[in-house]
Amino acid sequence: MKRTTGTDREITRNWRPATQALRGGTWRSEQGETSEALFLTSGYSYDNAATVAARFAGEADGMTYSRLQNPTVAMLEERIALMEGAQACRTQASGMAAMTAALLSQLSAGDHIVAAKAAFGSCRWLVDSLCPRFGIEGTTIDSADDSAWEAAIRPNTKVFFFETPANPTLDVVDIAHVCSVAKAHGITTVVDNAFSSPALQRPMAFGADVVAYSATKLMDGQGRVLAGAVCGSEEFINEVLLPFQRNTGPTLSPFNAWVVLKGLETLDLRARRQSENALALGQFAESRVPRILHPGLPSHPRHELAMTQMEACGPIFAIDAGNRETAFAILDALQLIDISNNIGDARSLMCHPASTTHAGLSEDVRADMGVTEGLLRINVGLEDIEDLTEDLDKALSAAGL
Repeated sequence: MKRTTGTDREITRNWRPATQALRGGTWRSEQGETSEALFLTSGYSYDNAATVAARFAGEADGMTYSRLQNPTVAMLEERIALMEGAQACRTQASGMAAMTAALLSQLSAGDHIVAAKAAFGSCRWLVDSLCPRFGIEGTTIDSADDSAWEAAIRPNTKVFFFETPANPTLDVVDIAHVCSVAKAHGITTVVDNAFSSPALQRPMAFGADVVAYSATKLMDGQGRVLAGAVCGSEEFINEVLLPFQRNTGPTLSPFNAWVVLKGLETLDLRARRQSENALALGQFAESRVPRILHPGLPSHPRHELAMTQMEACGPIFAIDAGNRETAFAILDALQLIDISNNIGDARSLMCHPASTTHAGLSEDVRADMGVTEGLLRINVGLEDIEDLTEDLDKALSAAGL
């Protein structure tokens, strides 16, 4: 298989993300295929014993076992790293596998993590429930309070962890500020960028150390497979993350990697069109609902910051209908938009986080995060915006809004 050479990589690094998403990290076999090859194999054979010994010793390049390397998976990792502007990337079996690996690979008993209180339910569970089981302390803060990050630092603080925009409240974090505070104290920043993808936001350009993804979301973008990714420096990926991944096994399957590669080919087009639709639908809904949380609208408290960090507003926003009864009435009246807890899909989806994605958290924690009983999160897809507007209009009317 012909892999990109050092010279080729220098050329591809100068390409822009939309081009990298289509062509970055492409390997070709002797067949000269234009679409990436799918390698469905768990193991590899070798010409002689010395070759396999050298590979396992790290003295020679080549595949050893698909828990560690696979050509299809490696192409995806190289492509995501190029898009992100990172030195390296390792893919994971799911988005939560990526978040877990990004944290636990570098934290030990006695360490401390500072995290934004607004987060995906499972990410908050990592900080509140899993890490303490291993002696890792956690402090959650209001991420919009820039001074809170430094105030929360302890002598044993090792990681800042946050999502921006956050799931499902669309909190926006000042990436450059938080990363500068972290660097001044020798703290590693881990940013969950799933709501934006590198097509709309590149946290490393603002100083982030590690960027983690649920590639299930916008990168695949069509609701087909689970996948995750962690990007960072070669030192972090190969010396910190890889030993954890090698020995715990949250490996992405070659088939899922191939599907995400296909999704990346249209990522730029989808993300921008879905952002346009989300902005238009948000503008329509703003006057109809008690509260809207949309980074693309001037009413968002950090709208200006969001638009300096993001190239577009993204496909996701939230509305607060006031109470669970009204929220459920809206969901039940939808005819086009699906009730579903996924995001980043090309189809429009809506869910009630308090009873789905954040149901595993206590009522007090949900209240602290801003996940109210009336909150609805919507992922705006690629349907005609007039059809989406008509569907939401009828649903809001049916619910008395």
